[in-house]
Amino acid sequence: MEAKKFLVSFCLVASVLFLVATVTAAEITNNYSVYVRGNAVTAGDVIGVVEGEIIPVKVVFTSDIDAQEVRVEAEIDGYKVDVKDVTTEFDVETGKRYSKTLSLKIPQSLKDEVSDDATLEIKIYNKDDKTELNEIGLRVQRKTYNAVIMSISTTQTAEPGQLFPVDVVLKNKGYNNLDDVYVTVSIPELGVERTAYFGDLVALEGDDDDETDTVSGRIYLKISDDAKAGTYTLEVKASNEDTATIETKEVVIESLKETIIESSDGLIIVNPTNKVRVYKIVSDTSEKFVVVSAGSSKTVEITEKGEYNVFSGDELIKTVTVDGDEAQTSPSPVTILTVVLAIIFIVLLIVLFVLVGKKPESSEEFGESYY
Repeated sequence: MEAKKFLVSFCLVASVLFLVATVTAAEITNNYSVYVRGNAVTAGDVIGVVEGEIIPVKVVFTSDIDAQEVRVEAEIDGYKVDVKDVTTEFDVETGKRYSKTLSLKIPQSLKDEVSDDATLEIKIYNKDDKTELNEIGLRVQRKTYNAVIMSISTTQTAEPGQLFPVDVVLKNKGYNNLDDVYVTVSIPELGVERTAYFGDLVALEGDDDDETDTVSGRIYLKISDDAKAGTYTLEVKASNEDTATIETKEVVIESLKETIIESSDGLIIVNPTNKVRVYKIVSDTSEKFVVVSAGSSKTVEITEKGEYNVFSGDELIKTVTVDGDEAQTSPSPVTILTVVLAIIFIVLLIVLFVLVGKKPESSEEFGESYY
């Protein structure tokens, strides 16, 4: 008998708690409207959106209760990452109308399809109460035309007068095929530019080996002989009649510098460049010009003491002070070894330039290669 009374009491308490919970978790509103891009939408509608697009979502509702710390949240379901926006907290009063606008950015996640389905979910809530609005369908599509430069690869540095290879990987991430795509590589500050034909890119690859959505190629830029050392902006542009995409990357130009070696019998001028250089050696009492072939060195005899300025063109390379005693002595073993090592270094440097700067025979006509 006692057990029966206990069971009845337990059920009565549970029912009361359930009713309290039901009353506590009230609906905030049953009167609302949703607008996407300014257009009213209802349950069952399917809105077309584009990858990368930011869509405004406006929620207008009349509150059925008094409530504090209320938020409105909009979320797109169907992505691995969170795609949602939430308003700040606000208070509502019974019978009053409220309007809140949120923004959602559509992710670029389509891979093996040009479009897919997603769902827009909206709720109005606080810690005690919540209203979930009817879901809105979304049809997510790729951009109409979208040539994406996936990567730009270059050597770390380049030298004046050298061929500079630029490898480009291009992919079609658009809704439609891309016909007759060209890629232009340039360094605007140096006034150098080269264009190559990359062909046609389909939106989705099929069984046909001739149809691809991704292509890679190499374009060679000729760095001007008078390019100064520094960091420059490399610009890569992929385009056709329907679209154009530009990406940039920094490249470093390193100018080869002449070396002036002081010796007991004068000066040794080392020219590591690939051009003949004319140097001017100026003192208070004399001025002489010295021609040094590309990739070689020359010894200039100094017989008078004094200060000597060595110029390459208008650029001062080095200032050297020579006293009379040193000018009359013979070359020291250290000097001779230094000259020998410098010449060996120059020869190796020239060989390296030839190997790095030489284009493949198959690319000689167009300055590009595909792989």
